[in-house]
Amino acid sequence: MNVLAMILAGGTGPGLLVLTAQRPDAAVPFGGKYRAIDFTLSNCVNSGLFNVAVLTQYMPRSLNEHIRAGKPWDLDRSQGGIRLLHPYQSHAEDRGGWQEGSSDAVRFNLDVVRESRCDRVLILAGNQIYKMNYQPMLEFHRLRRADITVGALPVPPYQSHRFGMLTTDPDGRITRFEEKPRRTRATLASMGIYVFEASVLMDILLGPGRNHRHLGAETLPWAVRHKRVYAYEFEGYWTNIGTISAYYEANMGLLADIPALELADPRWVIHTPSRQLPPVLLGPEAVTTSSLYCDGARIEGTVVRSVIGPGVYVAAGAEVRDSIIMDDTVIATGAVVDRAILDKEVQVGEGARVGTGDNIPNSTAPTLLNTGITVVGKRAVIPAGAVIGRNVIIRPRATPADFPADGVPGGATL
Repeated sequence: MNVLAMILAGGTGPGLLVLTAQRPDAAVPFGGKYRAIDFTLSNCVNSGLFNVAVLTQYMPRSLNEHIRAGKPWDLDRSQGGIRLLHPYQSHAEDRGGWQEGSSDAVRFNLDVVRESRCDRVLILAGNQIYKMNYQPMLEFHRLRRADITVGALPVPPYQSHRFGMLTTDPDGRITRFEEKPRRTRATLASMGIYVFEASVLMDILLGPGRNHRHLGAETLPWAVRHKRVYAYEFEGYWTNIGTISAYYEANMGLLADIPALELADPRWVIHTPSRQLPPVLLGPEAVTTSSLYCDGARIEGTVVRSVIGPGVYVAAGAEVRDSIIMDDTVIATGAVVDRAILDKEVQVGEGARVGTGDNIPNSTAPTLLNTGITVVGKRAVIPAGAVIGRNVIIRPRATPADFPADGVPGGATL
């Protein structure tokens, strides 16, 4: 069975606010040392799938530099291997070469499907965190003689508005698809993971679905009415980190005594490029509780229930609580970081307080930032003594001159 895996990794990730100001959502760091796309790439190779195409668009440089030739995933191969596919100008398109959705992205690259001579196309997302062997799903697809198979998982009724919801018959064939309904009796949600017969995919996207922009909202509902579409139920851990709250909770979940997502499982390794850094160093006055540390971290202060990325320095007298601190961030003496996400290479000055005061929803993104999490963009420099409230957004590369003397109140965007 010849399978081509196509990973959709060109999303702008607006729900992640400043974390995707300079990278696509698939390239957002997760769990200290990883990027989101590492999980999908690792699932592919751990499932024995080595013909992989990554479809990019939005600010792809970070993703390109991370993947390169694909060596950490054993995808630097002369046959198959990994390909990074970028948008391009086409005489057949009138939109300037820009893809306007998942169906559009796949349509732009149907030549790769054709040239690979694959039997089936496995379409995946680059912003999902999960461990999954795709072979049972591919076998389910074969046995059902399906045209399309959709990865699905049960969700409680209060979450149905976040997903495409599926109704199936006793054999698993999808009889109804509802896109993010407010109310529904369906209990199965689409994971955004699809197996297509290659010929069916090309026939739809070049024929009746030639104007479709989105697989979930347009192509799948059409296919349910006209093709043999089945749901494959997945029983493991899965999450889409498309919002700040989802991203935060997924990272914090790694700190549980028995985490739902086990990163230390030798049977299913999550591969990623690794920097050559020394081991974690805990200073003589360090106090640490229930946290995750990556190579190169140097902790001399207090860290409680936090994810600490590679090369992070927490000075003596500094405190980090319930936070996610990314690579090479420096937290100076006396500073306090509470319930915050700090992107790479942030500098927090002496005595500064990040995440303090009342829980006021963010004024520019009240639906995305209302649970007290403050988000600081890449390479921002927070001045000594600064006081920053909760649900605050600090833009990337902010300088001390950008901060008001009386601090940044809760709910503000700087």
